[in-house]
Amino acid sequence: MPINLESVRPLPAERLHVEVYSTRTDMGNAAAHDVVKKMKELLAEKERIRMIFAAAPSQNEFLAGLTHADGIDWSRVTVFHMDEYFGLPEDDPRRFSRFLADRLFDIVRPGEVNLIDTSRGLETECKRYGELLRAEPIDIVCLGIGENGHIAFNDPWVADFNDTKTVKIVQLDEACRNQQVHDGCFPNLEAVPTHAITLTIPILMAGAYLYCIVPGKTKQNAVKRTLYGPITPDCPASVLRRHPNCTLYLDKDSYGN
Repeated sequence: MPINLESVRPLPAERLHVEVYSTRTDMGNAAAHDVVKKMKELLAEKERIRMIFAAAPSQNEFLAGLTHADGIDWSRVTVFHMDEYFGLPEDDPRRFSRFLADRLFDIVRPGEVNLIDTSRGLETECKRYGELLRAEPIDIVCLGIGENGHIAFNDPWVADFNDTKTVKIVQLDEACRNQQVHDGCFPNLEAVPTHAITLTIPILMAGAYLYCIVPGKTKQNAVKRTLYGPITPDCPASVLRRHPNCTLYLDKDSYGN
């Protein structure tokens, strides 16, 4: 059961639904339960569903919960991921495509797996992947929030709520790159790639249902700005308050006191 938020702090009046759990394990399991429930509802209504996933250690408990869920015909699920570094070898375990393959895709075997391929010309790949994403509506987006408030790799300095692109090349800011060190993905800042391909904010917000999983003390400031600050690209995640069907899952560390 989530903590009673009314006893903790008043919440903003926008549409965003917020649940806070005592531990990140409880948080991840709750998010997985809700996503599985929605998947089953949608698969009862339509032949196939389309989902987008984030790749980050913050998603580990949630992804593990999905792999243990019963009663989902994953062969009827088409999946995408949100972003990818370039400059890393194809077999590097730190690639986001590899992260999701190891923790979810290779376990549940979705019917169609669409990965960002940085071995192609980057602009060509942005066009190809964008066309795949726009081919049909996106049903579910499972995302996180970065320490600087980013969603996908839409850092504050490149975030655009009205972006005309679906997928684009971005240079990562230092706060974003430092998060990768804090998460234990890279040994130091110099080892973190400087550029990536990312889905833009409009395509993420176009998902019918959004589930945002954000544990950890290092996310406290970003969560506060998301919930209580102005809705602005200076905190890209603040735009989630405009989505009609977005749930934010927090643990006590990320929610704070």
